Amino acid sequence: MGDDHAADARSQKQKMLAGELYIADDPELARDADIAKRAMAEFARRYEHDVGAAHAVLKGLFRELGDTAHIRAPLYVDYGFNISVGEGVFANFGLMALDVAPITIGRDVQIGPNVQLLTPTHPIDAQARRDKLEAGAPIVLHDNVWLGGGVIVLAGVTIGEDSVIGAGAVVTRDIPANVVAVGNPARVIRQLP
Repeated sequence: MGDDHAADARSQKQKMLAGELYIADDPELARDADIAKRAMAEFARRYEHDVGAAHAVLKGLFRELGDTAHIRAPLYVDYGFNISVGEGVFANFGLMALDVAPITIGRDVQIGPNVQLLTPTHPIDAQARRDKLEAGAPIVLHDNVWLGGGVIVLAGVTIGEDSVIGAGAVVTRDIPANVVAVGNPARVIRQLP
């Protein structure tokens, strides 16, 4: 019983970060989301006039941001603190990176416009959804991945190094290194040398 009580005493944020079910509309998480919302607005405002100043805003929001990464506004995140972006990354307009679980973007990744990286998951059980429970699973984009415009990457997916995901694909499961994948759900259609 002591272990159950200790687990119950953890905050919703701690449960979220552990990948467990948590209550999504928790006040602490709402404050964190509000901080991210204000940072994204500041990022968009600065991006129009000073890309370096805009980059500094993201440097303060993300867990890690490579000095040579370039993310175009607008950008949408849940919290920002679960996002790591490597050197040489380019993300075009409209990246949506919902980071209730970690999102790791390796070096030299290219992200087309309106890409969605979606770590949240919701229970199939109707009552659990009524209780506002959700969870999340990490997304990993290894070095030199290219995501075409409108790609959707779902929770728990890892995309291997040098792989290309065709525009509009919905990636529901892991993609190995050095392949081209397209479609909904995304499937490998070609090996790359």
